[in-house]
Amino acid sequence: MKMNYFVVGTNDMRASKAFYDGLFAKAGLQTMSPSDRMTYWLGEDFAFAIAKPFNEAPATNGNGTMVGFSVGAKEDVERMHGLALELGGICEGAPGQRGPKFSAYVRDLDGNKLCLSD
Repeated sequence: MKMNYFVVGTNDMRASKAFYDGLFAKAGLQTMSPSDRMTYWLGEDFAFAIAKPFNEAPATNGNGTMVGFSVGAKEDVERMHGLALELGGICEGAPGQRGPKFSAYVRDLDGNKLCLSD
């Protein structure tokens, strides 16, 4: 079994799309917006999306919910963490060795927590 896709909610589609477009700029992903409430970034064995909630209630982040991205080597973790901060993200843990993984943590513009690891 493998993960099919992951979606995080947003209250500002334009700002959230700009954040993830910038964060994923060098990942070789294709972007697809099937509607004005959802945008996907797609690659081989990769599907991630942002969406305005279907029920039209405000998007909120889940306490304890986190999306993990394997981004490459230690240098890639450091670069993408810095890039996320430049794009307006908030640091939730500077790059460093944590157990067997070198990782860093950020929150996106809607407060969704992301892990960037080697």
